[in-house]
Amino acid sequence: MFTGIVLGTAEIVEIDEQPLFRTHKVLFPNEWLTDLQIGASVAHNGCCLTVTEINQHTVSFDLIKETLRVTNLGQLSVGDRVNIERAAKFSDEIGGHLMSGHIMSQATLCKIIQSEHNREIWFEIDDPSLMKYILHKGFIGIDGCSLTLGDVKEKRFCVYLIPETLERTLFSSRKLGDKVNIEIDTQTQAIVDTVERMLNKEN
Repeated sequence: MFTGIVLGTAEIVEIDEQPLFRTHKVLFPNEWLTDLQIGASVAHNGCCLTVTEINQHTVSFDLIKETLRVTNLGQLSVGDRVNIERAAKFSDEIGGHLMSGHIMSQATLCKIIQSEHNREIWFEIDDPSLMKYILHKGFIGIDGCSLTLGDVKEKRFCVYLIPETLERTLFSSRKLGDKVNIEIDTQTQAIVDTVERMLNKEN
């Protein structure tokens, strides 16, 4: 499990490309390596990946066909950076919301409104069927960041970002047309689906 509080960004230093499979090698700073072991879960742009090798500061992760299909990780090249979060511990403070690291769709960055101290970013989701779970003031995971939803309109929604979030994550360099990973809040999904089932039974 993850909390959506990104540690920072890490550079992809090597990619081993195979048919429908690739291995990312990512450069970690010292503080992220503490107690890190092979088999551990680490979120890359919100997608839960498993550590397969640790070679000093270089950590390897395998990406299978489904991961490459559903997420934006298959579009990355050597030199690109990813948002990183290590798996939560029971003693950790949950500053965001509980996230599984299972990406449900992607969205396209379609509008940026910049003001002096914050940034409003609009996205259009690839799978419109998920919009029923995207609610004003609800939670959403975008590239692994736990964020509160702002306005919601048809297939589009926005979030508001403070300077700390911009400095720590990829949002500082995101531009129009970029693809981001989306994880819907599972509690919201469960409530909406339950209400729908109850209403269908009554009808």
